[in-house]
Amino acid sequence: MAEVYNWQIGREMEFPYAESRPDRQWGAVFDINKCIACQTCTLSCKTTWTHGEGQEHMFWNNVETKPYGSHPVGWDVEILEMLDYQEWGSDGVYEGDTIFEANDVDWEDMLVDDDPQNFHGEEIDGYRPDAEDWAYPNLGEDEPAGEAIEADTHIRENPHPMWFFYLPRICNHCTFAACAGGCPVQAAYKRSQDGIVLIDQESCQALQECVRACPYGKSVYNPAESVSQKCVGCYPKIEEGLVPQCFENCLGKLRQHGWINPPDEYDSSNPVDYLVHDVEVALPLYPQLGLEPNVYYVPPINVPTDYLFQMFGPGVEDAVETYRAAMRGDEEYRKLRGLLHLMGSTEWRIEAFEVTDEEAVGYDGSGSTVARVPMEEPQYERDSYDERNDVYRLDVT
Repeated sequence: MAEVYNWQIGREMEFPYAESRPDRQWGAVFDINKCIACQTCTLSCKTTWTHGEGQEHMFWNNVETKPYGSHPVGWDVEILEMLDYQEWGSDGVYEGDTIFEANDVDWEDMLVDDDPQNFHGEEIDGYRPDAEDWAYPNLGEDEPAGEAIEADTHIRENPHPMWFFYLPRICNHCTFAACAGGCPVQAAYKRSQDGIVLIDQESCQALQECVRACPYGKSVYNPAESVSQKCVGCYPKIEEGLVPQCFENCLGKLRQHGWINPPDEYDSSNPVDYLVHDVEVALPLYPQLGLEPNVYYVPPINVPTDYLFQMFGPGVEDAVETYRAAMRGDEEYRKLRGLLHLMGSTEWRIEAFEVTDEEAVGYDGSGSTVARVPMEEPQYERDSYDERNDVYRLDVT
């Protein structure tokens, strides 16, 4: 069987193709604790990429309310139930099957040629959402889970007895992309220069195997054009050293775009590497699926960790504690706190950063400064009474 090494699950796994990592891998970190579900990211993507005929149901970027929201409907429940056994060992190695292993396929026998019938991408565990499943992008919005709270109760517990959180989602531009692995005509492919996953619209034959194979529901069929389409990672902006459209327009400043390296090659001055590999505060979404996704999440700190464990893997408790330490102002995590301030502060891609006594500074690929943010916001206090205008101020800072 074809085997590749997936560092997110800590072991080799079966995959339709031999391992071939790109020269550089498009990567991102989303800090869920900052997301307010304003949907500005969704609308900026919609007006840029999915405003055409047949794309009315498409949201390449969407924000779901967890635990009850999902777009398409039930995408996560569907695939997790298919996988069944999903156990992590004490050493952080995933012991269950990935979506490429669940059906016991010998991928060496699935040789690719010009006949789509000779490559059985349907052997990847997956499902094709019904047309109606795409019709409810706001399903479960703001619906909480947990125990009831009295109206006059001051919440002192952490995590809260009632909770929900927002999960912004785009294509993960996975290292082992199921859409590419499942496409019988190889219309879905991964760019060697940046790892962005695209679908060649000229080659696509509307077989929809990419739609069925992607467990994250991020490959979508366009019935008007008779092709499948997906998030393109805003590759025209990436080529210019800019961040994707949804990143630039994020009001909560929760998104960090950059390059992600394997754990044995990481660079602590690289923002994404630092968050993922150094302080390990950012984690992949459902790593047990086996795709090695390249969008990472800082998990929410107000949510029971047993729920987060099945979503982000065994590192979630440490990630939450690290984030809380940065919030408290622990000196050990001052650099992390500076980087969290720096996120979303510029339209340019930050490829390196440093934290000084007074500020966090971001640099582009050529070493030019593209962002500076203070470590402490300056505060100014005014007199409560303004003699000149004969008014009193309620807010004096």
